[in-house]
Amino acid sequence: MAELTNLEEKLAEVTGLAMAAEAAGGKVSKLTEREDEDLVSTLQRMAEEASETAQRCEQVAGSFEGKKTAILEEAREVKKKAADMMSTYLDKDADALDGFEFLTMAEAGEVGHWSVLQTLTQSAGNAEVRELVEWALPIQERHFKDVLEGSRKLAAEEDPNGKA
Repeated sequence: MAELTNLEEKLAEVTGLAMAAEAAGGKVSKLTEREDEDLVSTLQRMAEEASETAQRCEQVAGSFEGKKTAILEEAREVKKKAADMMSTYLDKDADALDGFEFLTMAEAGEVGHWSVLQTLTQSAGNAEVRELVEWALPIQERHFKDVLEGSRKLAAEEDPNGKA
């Protein structure tokens, strides 16, 4: 397998996180469907945007000559790690609030990874990756804001003195 540069490795990571985000949106939608239709709609939009992000990332990965396979293999490994974290966090007793809290952590992580990729891109001078970051980072920031607001909305509906 080809050795990846720091830029290529970070591209692989954001690709894998986008792949995982699509699945996470579906899982949390199932936990939320009895709670709030607006939140479910938000999650569906986010999952669609995650799918588009993963597709765009794969296209950009193809621009690295001889590295696409290695980048996508690393992306699949990141996706697997994220799925493992989700299954640990969202066990059989998880509810909608648990799901949104998980997504809050996950989206914060995605914003962080995209921000690092943005910094790497500034010195790498790769126009395709720069354009991808310029498109994706605002979406990731909105996703984080949306899930944080969803977490707060669901938390406000909880009885703070009730049994967990």
